[in-house]
Amino acid sequence: MQDPNPLPWGAQDRFQAHFIVQQNPGEKVIHFTARTRLKTTGHFGSKKLIGVTWEGGKLAEDLNTDSSLNEMITKQSINDATIFVDPTDNGIRIYGKWKSSYDFGISKELFEIYNKIAGYIKKIH
Repeated sequence: MQDPNPLPWGAQDRFQAHFIVQQNPGEKVIHFTARTRLKTTGHFGSKKLIGVTWEGGKLAEDLNTDSSLNEMITKQSINDATIFVDPTDNGIRIYGKWKSSYDFGISKELFEIYNKIAGYIKKIH
């Protein structure tokens, strides 16, 4: 039974997997900002992913040229295809949307996508 008076704070049942690529100190961080823009058809439960483009800095330009990576992303679900790349203090993180404990997990294909993105980050270094 669900609590009739839930507390508005505390631990939430949401998770995110972050993949961190080490960054050289003093590196320009604007190059490493990227996120996916999804092209979809349909509405709600029947929404289908038909394409993906990247927005951001130099990394986004490089990722847009890789058609095999973008094809791999279009085979994923809408939530898994939403990918963000952001710089942090001592690394660049690659992550997706928040997931509940039931949905949380990284498939082999999604890991391969993140690995390819990390390879592009390493090339820019």
